[in-house]
Amino acid sequence: MDFEFTAEQDELRDTVRRFLAARAPLESLRAHYGDAHGCGDDLWRGLVELGVVGLLAPDAVGGAGRGMVDAAVVLEEMGRAVCPCPYLATAVGAVGLVNDLDGWSSSPALAGLATGERRGVVAVYEPERRAAWRAPATRAERRGAEFAVTGTKAHVDGGPGADVLLVVAGTDDGLAVLAVDAAEAEVTHTPTVDGSRAEATVTLEDAPGRGVGGGDAAAAVARTLDRVAAGAVVDGVGAAGRALELSVEYAKARRQFGAPIGSFQAVQHLCADMLRAVEMARAAGYYACWAADAAGPAEAHRAATMALAFAADELAGVGAATIQVHGGIGFTWEHDAHLFYKRLLTLQRTGGGSVDQLAELAALLLDDGDVSASA
Repeated sequence: MDFEFTAEQDELRDTVRRFLAARAPLESLRAHYGDAHGCGDDLWRGLVELGVVGLLAPDAVGGAGRGMVDAAVVLEEMGRAVCPCPYLATAVGAVGLVNDLDGWSSSPALAGLATGERRGVVAVYEPERRAAWRAPATRAERRGAEFAVTGTKAHVDGGPGADVLLVVAGTDDGLAVLAVDAAEAEVTHTPTVDGSRAEATVTLEDAPGRGVGGGDAAAAVARTLDRVAAGAVVDGVGAAGRALELSVEYAKARRQFGAPIGSFQAVQHLCADMLRAVEMARAAGYYACWAADAAGPAEAHRAATMALAFAADELAGVGAATIQVHGGIGFTWEHDAHLFYKRLLTLQRTGGGSVDQLAELAALLLDDGDVSASA
């Protein structure tokens, strides 16, 4: 197994970093922080022109036919720049789900997802049900060639700016994914602590939708959630890595008692713990992205679960330590430190957070009957 990035991936990283530095600096983020449509059309079109939105989509529908490690390279840079675009929700979540269901021809509404002309998001979680999704309260009843979808979905990442909602719902034949035009649903922006991400609550009342692919969609949804979890970890690695850089730079420059604060053991310990968390999360996140493409479903699921179980709390701790290293200035609106901290707080509750992920990991180990496999 080769853990080195290819020359193409290194070039992709450099290209995305330069693009985000020029088109999405933190100063511009502040101007739209907390907006329902924080990612402007110009920024999204720029990402489309770079060709990164369709990385996971097949060539036949205008995509690049690449894998999750390539998408992870982009996601790490997104986190590093605290980019407000719903790249994870659209380019990984929606595109990956349609791929798994082989559903590109299911509905005309899906045609533009691969090229970025339309933004799609996955609506899977429901209010007051944490990460439970296999038995949704949302129902879809067949009416001719379409379905009528009724229910409420919560924590829909990228929902306020979506054109197409991929709604996970129960049918008489099992779990299904329905493509619903966002105009047919009530999409309500739900502000969170992280103003760089726009979430929504989606309410559907007999909304017309077309089935994506055929058969029970449970396995495809599970794989999609694993990819999103792995991608969220790598996004967090980008944010935490940049937060660590800011902390080290400040510790070298800020002087107290006649010496840089970085010379004090207490600050050194904080930075060392931050580095440990970032590097371990990076290894776990990229392995999970590799496993999503190259390993079997069981290993891909375990890798994503382990990565998120670790990173959800550890990387949020990096954000908190960044505030501590910077002292009072780190908590001010004018400083960048809080932007990274809030990004990492969002990661802390992704997929139910570390509590749900550890419970899932324990269930996997008990089902395998081989506790040594996790050592």
